[in-house]
Amino acid sequence: MWRLNKVRHKAGGHANSLEELRTKRREKERALRQARRDRQLVSKRLLLNEDEEQDTMEVAPGEQDVVTLFQILHHGGTEKEAFLRPLSKALRDPSAQLTFIKLENSMHLLVGLLTGSDARCRLQAVRCLHELSHSPHTSVASACLPATPYLLTYLSGQSTKFTELCLYTLGNICPDSERVKERLLAQGIIPALAGCIQNHRHNLAVVEAAGFALFQLLQSKDAAQKVIPTVLASSLPSQLLSVLTPDPDFGLAPAIECAWCLHSLTSSSENHRELLAQGALRQCCSLLVSLGGAVADGNTDQGLELLVCPLLRCVGNLLSSCPAEALHSQLGGVDLVAPLCELVVALLHTLPALAKETAWVLNNLTAHSTESCSALLTLNLVPRLLELLPFSQGINTMVLRVLANVAHKKKEFCVRLAELGLLSALTATLKMADQNVVTLSLEVLFMIIVSCPQMAEQFVSQGGLSVLEAIQYNSDGEVRRRATYLLEQHILTEK
Repeated sequence: MWRLNKVRHKAGGHANSLEELRTKRREKERALRQARRDRQLVSKRLLLNEDEEQDTMEVAPGEQDVVTLFQILHHGGTEKEAFLRPLSKALRDPSAQLTFIKLENSMHLLVGLLTGSDARCRLQAVRCLHELSHSPHTSVASACLPATPYLLTYLSGQSTKFTELCLYTLGNICPDSERVKERLLAQGIIPALAGCIQNHRHNLAVVEAAGFALFQLLQSKDAAQKVIPTVLASSLPSQLLSVLTPDPDFGLAPAIECAWCLHSLTSSSENHRELLAQGALRQCCSLLVSLGGAVADGNTDQGLELLVCPLLRCVGNLLSSCPAEALHSQLGGVDLVAPLCELVVALLHTLPALAKETAWVLNNLTAHSTESCSALLTLNLVPRLLELLPFSQGINTMVLRVLANVAHKKKEFCVRLAELGLLSALTATLKMADQNVVTLSLEVLFMIIVSCPQMAEQFVSQGGLSVLEAIQYNSDGEVRRRATYLLEQHILTEK
């Protein structure tokens, strides 16, 4: 999430405190980006309290503070809000969280305040629940279950701050246990989220929070069976797509959350009829092209990276399930080939993992589309791809797959690839230590020579014979078998 911790403050606040909050926020943003790239996707968010600087009661977090404040609140009084504020601060301490949920009737007290007539107490009660939901102890999430029906009901309310707190609280407790997740599903969290986005579609802070809560729900192990079918049958996919375009004033955060939700949906199965029917491929491609242009122009903003990553995965997954005959209509005239090539080059040194994912999308595109293969040649993009072959981290293997897709389509494409220097490039990749690279290089070479037998002589003239002989004598298994077959059946017979 681009704005990981929300920090709201009034002008003239404590500069040192605010700078510390900003530093913590940046650290958590970096951790989240890395976690999502590594597919460790579940996280928790803490919505910071804008009123903390105005608190007059300073309470140091601790178990005894929680007990004392609970007793004061339990025995009544008219100034409950004044004690709820320090209670929420005290509940940031993990040991205090455990102490609180073990107190008799503690959650009953919070639920009573959450559903009471005092709006200020309701807000502070949900703040306490939010602090509890951020706990590292999974037992705390289960303890919050009595409050979840009310949190879901309040998603239809009008208060932005209150709704955000409810959403982030629900999102935090979603992944902690199967019991919590199943109870939330039974209580209708999916239609509640759909209704929340619909009611607050112009309030991007709420949309961002709803996207986070949905994303957390989609990370459960059995999401493909228990969550995703219900999501796809709801209005959520179309709502997620409608939020994809970043808002110039608000920033990237809502689009990022919705893109990660779409990534979860597209990676769950091989059948994406519903998403394709709603124009998901066209919309994701269009935004990816726009963002790719920004990255190619030197904009390497980390928030931009966090949006590009799920979009790449969405497009790659959708391409893999899109029928070849429907690809042109699904793309809606969006030309992906050149932007993807530019994006690979732009990300190569700064974000090689994303460069590889971009090459993977290009692979899925060219595997489906003869027109895309033709565009690589007519737009003279093959030389740029050949320049990527020395790079490791899976980039060169993906580029070789793309070149194999082109060679597989037509004999004319093979001739053109050879004219553009492919044979010389293969002579270099066949010498690499990575056996995957060597195997793919042999596969591409085989396609070229079988389609155009005269290319065997050209390959030999560029030093290819000695390279294949070295592979034959120094390798074993499949690599050796392929090299021997090429030599005996196609290279030596042409000499």
